[in-house]
Amino acid sequence: MNWITLDNIEQLKQIQSAPGYSLIFKHSTRCSISLMAKKKFEFEWDALPDNTPIYFLDLIRFREISNSIAEIFKVAHESPQLLLIKDSDCIYETSHSEISAEEAAEQMTINS
Repeated sequence: MNWITLDNIEQLKQIQSAPGYSLIFKHSTRCSISLMAKKKFEFEWDALPDNTPIYFLDLIRFREISNSIAEIFKVAHESPQLLLIKDSDCIYETSHSEISAEEAAEQMTINS
């Protein structure tokens, strides 16, 4: 798996219109909790289906995109935060130590 850097608003439109699942990981480069959540997620991401797009947002550099994510997907801003998007809707979101690729994969199974 590889991160897809989320660095422009147009990508949010692509995520909204994409069929199936996409994940957005919002990361603060200034936060040790965010770094730990990112490492845990990367360690587990073999649990995710191979073709799952996983977007990485550096929310310090791209705060306006983070704000748009909150507005478009109707979620409160958190950092770190993981959002599971299916067919333009956020069907699952979690933050901090609750972030888990295994849980995201389980949500994909539950919501298929």
